[in-house]
Amino acid sequence: MFQELLNSIFSDETDLFRSPSEPDPGDTVRIRLRVKKDAAQRVLLYISEPEMAILMRKDSSDTYYDYYVAELVCLSNKVSYSFIVEACGFGIAFEKTGAHILAEGEKPDPSIAFSFTPGFHAPSWAKGAVQYQIMVDRFRNGNPSNDVQNNEYYYVIGHAQHAGNWDDPVTDSDIRVFYGGDLQGVSEKLDYLQSLGVEVIYFNPIFISPSSHKYDVQDYDHIDPHFAVIEDDMDHAMQSWEKHNGYAPRYIKRVTSVFNLYASDAYFAHFCDEVHSRGMKIILDGVFNHCGSFNKWMDREGIYLGKAGYEPGAYQDVDSPYRSFFTFREKGSGRYGEYEGWWGYNTLPKLNYEGSPELCDRIYSIAEKWASPPYRIDGWRLDVAADLGHSDEFNHTFWKEFRRRVKAVNPNLLIIAEHYGDASTWLQGDEWDTVMNYDAFMEPVTFFLTGMEKHSDSFNQELYQNGPAFFRTMLRKMATMQVTSLYSAMNELSNHDHSRFLTRTNHMVGRLGTLGSDAAGQGISKAVFREAVVIQMTWPGCPTIYYGDEAGQVGWTDPDCRRTYPWGREDGDLIAMHRALVGIRNEFPVLKLGSLKPLHAETGVIAYARFDGETCAVITVNNNDSQRFVRINVRDAGEKEGGAFIDAFIASNDGYSMPRHVLDRVSGGYLSLTLPPKSAMILLRT
Repeated sequence: MFQELLNSIFSDETDLFRSPSEPDPGDTVRIRLRVKKDAAQRVLLYISEPEMAILMRKDSSDTYYDYYVAELVCLSNKVSYSFIVEACGFGIAFEKTGAHILAEGEKPDPSIAFSFTPGFHAPSWAKGAVQYQIMVDRFRNGNPSNDVQNNEYYYVIGHAQHAGNWDDPVTDSDIRVFYGGDLQGVSEKLDYLQSLGVEVIYFNPIFISPSSHKYDVQDYDHIDPHFAVIEDDMDHAMQSWEKHNGYAPRYIKRVTSVFNLYASDAYFAHFCDEVHSRGMKIILDGVFNHCGSFNKWMDREGIYLGKAGYEPGAYQDVDSPYRSFFTFREKGSGRYGEYEGWWGYNTLPKLNYEGSPELCDRIYSIAEKWASPPYRIDGWRLDVAADLGHSDEFNHTFWKEFRRRVKAVNPNLLIIAEHYGDASTWLQGDEWDTVMNYDAFMEPVTFFLTGMEKHSDSFNQELYQNGPAFFRTMLRKMATMQVTSLYSAMNELSNHDHSRFLTRTNHMVGRLGTLGSDAAGQGISKAVFREAVVIQMTWPGCPTIYYGDEAGQVGWTDPDCRRTYPWGREDGDLIAMHRALVGIRNEFPVLKLGSLKPLHAETGVIAYARFDGETCAVITVNNNDSQRFVRINVRDAGEKEGGAFIDAFIASNDGYSMPRHVLDRVSGGYLSLTLPPKSAMILLRT
């Protein structure tokens, strides 16, 4: 019975339990806590700093629960709070990770406290939005005239090459192999993306760059003509023995001609208009930690040397206006000076922000440019954002100013950072809005369903099918984010840096170089992938589909995860399943913004609820090879005796269905279910 008391205690940061959930300075905030009826002698709202305890009053009751409330008037400082329930002779703390008994003299843990920063808002459009990530070169070729040609230039011990066929396998030389995908190809498939229910397109880098991945930016000021428009061109291929890009006149013309640059920028502006006219948003990849050795500020290749309209690059001239943009290890030798590279790569010159206020201002201006008309992008994804400078102190200063500048241009612009680990210090309302959610989504889901590390580099038996560990990890990692960050976080199963989720379902430890291309598709389990997608579409945050995942694409970690979209070889059932799940998500907003409550966990089985006071959804996952019978306490999700649920969605070994049958009614606070093997279900209260 005492465990029943612990399970009954609940609050979170949604409007149901904190109103407003994202307050502004001066607002009065109403905070609610639910406790088992007639169980508590006293309930306190515990404020961490300045430390104080506020007596909460019983505001209302129903058949099973009492509801306690307290009100706070916001200033501008962050507020962190927990609850202390005095019951059965114990002091019970309730924090983001749940309820536990306090030892004598123990206080609630501020690191897992509920919190809010008055005035901190992510854009409302971002909360729970369905996103779609595209590496442009690998999505669709809509305009062959802008394709990179064989031997167009030289990069990293080889000449640029155009893949012979769209479906050619990726190789270890992928950095300089191009398949011809472009913005025209994306434009051709906007109807397809909308049919999936995609609300936001996130592009990997699309600025000028010599690589297929484009994380080595050559010119932040322009869209790569190879992704857009090449009007000014010539026919020339480098000879096999030519390794200096002074012998690459075709490439130089393509990426420096003002006709190509402005036509490509204009095409992107037109593309943005088309996307926005459909009610969709665009997020660009901001690679501001480092640039590329081809970059016009560095110009190690001499691409811009002597060209009208361009200043000398830092590698070419010690008096270059860009010399301070980089850290050169030798002085006086100019052209032959060595410079700091990111992780030591000389193809990725590290940008020297601490030593160059001019560089800082240049990057701010670039971010403002693309957020302004005629492009009006809706978000920046920031590559390795915490590594920008050489100290956290500087990085915090930089991102504060970055936020101030871009939000002044567009207050509804979303700032997403790539970050591994606890990002809480960056998510206080004055820097990033949110993160790519590795810690509180991709990794826990992957370990529970497959046991695999996200690169397919190892298998973790302890975490595989460990339901209790799944919820412990999820809740602990989610606790580091305020609600505005959590509900706008990018929840991915796969992306450009890690193995595709479908490949992880084969439990093989390996990479392209060790096991080969074909092995990535061997022994995979579409049933486990379906389970993962059900979790992705029902968990707090933004479900983000990596292009081709929905069509059954496989692949080891980078570079193999960057295979082309399998046009003509799509898995139609998986596409239809994604479309159906997004449809259910849109039909029932509780799956976007509702409270989350873990309900059941055992080996291979988890169940959780999303509820908002009006609608309740119960999601079950059985990752075992045999069926499981479970009794799930739905009373803890606010469900009443005799209430009925329908099976709105079922995924299993056999595919998926949407039966919408009425299940057994809630009895004694429990819903009794038989879960098929390798299944996931969405149950909705009728």
